[in-house]
Amino acid sequence: MNRRAALMWGARQEIYLLINALVQQGIAVIVISSELPEVLGLSDRVLVMHEGQIKADLINDNLTQEQVMEAALRSEHYA
Repeated sequence: MNRRAALMWGARQEIYLLINALVQQGIAVIVISSELPEVLGLSDRVLVMHEGQIKADLINDNLTQEQVMEAALRSEHYA
């Protein structure tokens, strides 16, 4: 891992800790990301959007990357 990537990883870890601390206080946090492992690791609920519209509202109860991608691809083809 190069120095820049290590710094980015450290910054992300700090952000994740902050998000989790806010959630523990009962504060809702909205995370926007295209990084599915990040989304699944942080979220109780995942919204899939296409062209500014919510196309899928998924509860993260062992949700997989494949399920999120299936919803995203379905929304692109059937919007």
